[in-house]
Amino acid sequence: MKTWLVVVSVVAVILAASTGVGFWMLASTQAELTSTQAELTGAQAELTECRENGVGSNVQITYIFYDGVVYRTESDEYVEITNLGDTSQDLEGWVLMDISEGYPSLIFPSYILQPGESIRVYTNEIHSEYGGFSFGFGKAVWNNSSPDTAVLKNAQGQEVSRKSY
Repeated sequence: MKTWLVVVSVVAVILAASTGVGFWMLASTQAELTSTQAELTGAQAELTECRENGVGSNVQITYIFYDGVVYRTESDEYVEITNLGDTSQDLEGWVLMDISEGYPSLIFPSYILQPGESIRVYTNEIHSEYGGFSFGFGKAVWNNSSPDTAVLKNAQGQEVSRKSY
C-alpha cells in the first residue's frame, strides 16, 4: 500500500511540475467535480419527481368537443386527454375541470395512461372504449357561444395542461 502511494505521489509531482499545475489546483478541480456531480444527482432526482408527479408531463388536453349533438343536455360533449410522451402516467388524483365556470370537475381514480393513448371525459355518458370517464353532469358543460377553458392538474394540484376553444 505504501509503495503504491509513493508511486502515485511521484507521478503526481512529475505531472504537476511538467504542466505547471500545483496540487492545490488538482484538489480544487476535484472539489468542483464532486460538487457538480452532487448538483447533477439532485437535478436528476428532481426531474424524476417531476415526471412522477406529472409536472412537465406530456399528458395534455388535446381536444374539446364542446357542441354536443344530444338535444338539450349535450351529454356527448367531451374533453380528450392524450399521453404524448414515451412513458406511462398514472392519473390517480389528477383533476380535470372547466375553470371558466369553476365546475364541474372530475378527480381521476387510478388509471395508467399509456404512451400514445387518449381518453375522453364526457359530460354525462360512459364510453368504455375511451376510458369510461364522465363528469356525470346533467346539462351541457362547455359553452357553445363563448370560449371555455379546461384545465388538467396533477395530484399535487399543479397545472399540467390548459386548453381553450
